[in-house]
Amino acid sequence: MLDQADALIREYDMLPPGTRVLCAVSGGADSVCLLHMLFQREDISVVAAHYNHQLRGQESDRDEQFVRELCGKWRIPLMVGRGDVKAFARNEKRSTEEAGRILRYAFLRETAEALGGALIATAHNADDNAETILFNLIRGTGLRGLTGIAPMRDGLIRPLLKCSRQDIEEYLQAHDLPHVEDSSNTDETYSRNRIRHQVIPVLQELNPKAIEHISSTARQLSEIDQALETEARKYTAQVTVQNGRLEFPFFNYRCVPAELLSRMLLQLFDKLGVGRKDISAEHLRALQYMMMHSRFRYESRMDLPHGIVARCYWNTLILGTRPQKLTELQLITHFPVQWGKYILTLLDQPIGDGLSLRVSVEPSAAVTVGPCPPAQRLHLPGTNGPRTIKRLCLDKGIGLAERDTLPAFYVGDRLAAVWPLGVDVEFQPTQKECRFIQIKYTEEKEYE
Repeated sequence: MLDQADALIREYDMLPPGTRVLCAVSGGADSVCLLHMLFQREDISVVAAHYNHQLRGQESDRDEQFVRELCGKWRIPLMVGRGDVKAFARNEKRSTEEAGRILRYAFLRETAEALGGALIATAHNADDNAETILFNLIRGTGLRGLTGIAPMRDGLIRPLLKCSRQDIEEYLQAHDLPHVEDSSNTDETYSRNRIRHQVIPVLQELNPKAIEHISSTARQLSEIDQALETEARKYTAQVTVQNGRLEFPFFNYRCVPAELLSRMLLQLFDKLGVGRKDISAEHLRALQYMMMHSRFRYESRMDLPHGIVARCYWNTLILGTRPQKLTELQLITHFPVQWGKYILTLLDQPIGDGLSLRVSVEPSAAVTVGPCPPAQRLHLPGTNGPRTIKRLCLDKGIGLAERDTLPAFYVGDRLAAVWPLGVDVEFQPTQKECRFIQIKYTEEKEYE
């Protein structure tokens, strides 16, 4: 029985001798089948895990008690977790189904870690895989969504993934194994249940091997998906993240196919540590449009999920998650302060490198330093009029990474100067009325 499971286990070397496995057991047919199958193996150790979602009242407690009794009968250690899924869904603004999945997997991973890094086995089968593929297809997905459920990934194994629901039912009958039915599986307000009870039967009427063919196609697509990932990694392997940002030169990639470029972009989000989940096809298309239409010295930017800011400049895509930590500070005469990568000291006369300001424009106003404002303007001596900081930086070849760290100096609430761009004509010093800001670089190139 379940020859497909044995073949899949061998193909992926899922269960090397001595492996400890944490088997997720809901009490339903699939998970009871999986637990029994694993329990029969003498070369591994098995621990069961049951998560009570507390969504179905007495029925949820019945399922937990059933699993306790089953594991007691088979003498299998059992770990039980509980969570208020409804409250979590409400607080996190997620569907009940998604909230339950998040809490369940968090429990499984924490338990597996407490067991010394046990593998987590779940009872997903071929029917589940087909339903997932169809669900992804109708709601809109890329190639990865059509690859279905992975047999093995990130410490998770799915030994029953090539077994049909009918195979599992036959296994239970052959071994006289009890199980419980989850009443929510018949609730067709859930999209997946409608696919299971309405769509899949029609497909099987058209072709009894529909589930098998869907799974086979998904497997082929998975191989293509992996090939694209490997090819894309050739272009992103050298990209590194420093202080929550990365730079990706793309001048040579304008002729790269869109699908491969999308993979490259998604890998950049992986490198940032935010993952791909909330990065939609629309985000990827917008990024590619911004990259393909950027010009040599013009900046464009867009906001993305997870607080990411994407900017294109000089044929380079910059992705950053680090918030601006530089704040406004008042400068006190003869008292050095560190601001970013600079040591700033307000003096009465020029000493060393720095800039001089005429402060009599606002005699009682404080002199402060703050972040460089790209949209504000300076009117520098010898120019025809005010220009934005952004434009002045572009003219001097100052990139985005450096521009974000430039100190801007204010007299009162008025922008007087930006280092090293210069001093506004209104604040140009005179011989008698001047304050000097001494500017030194710290040894650190980056600020925390």
